[in-house]
Amino acid sequence: MCPLDERIMEILDREGWSTPRLIEDVTTMNASEDRSRERLKLLSEAGLVAPIYEDASMYELTGEGQRYLAGDLDAAKHVERPNPHAV
Repeated sequence: MCPLDERIMEILDREGWSTPRLIEDVTTMNASEDRSRERLKLLSEAGLVAPIYEDASMYELTGEGQRYLAGDLDAAKHVERPNPHAV
């Protein structure tokens, strides 16, 4: 997890869904569309976000992601580490 990951998840929680391009537009962390896409894929591998439909560039927060933001899930202990080579 990096600060951008939490910001992405907060955006998804607030908006219901988003795309890498929209995240680039709203984040104040100077995250490019490519960087946002990369982080979304890793968060998806970890089960914290999911594409709205297969191969979509629109993502939504999962139940696990909601639990993480609520402080009810320790990602270091309960979330599978994503394989960065899968991205």
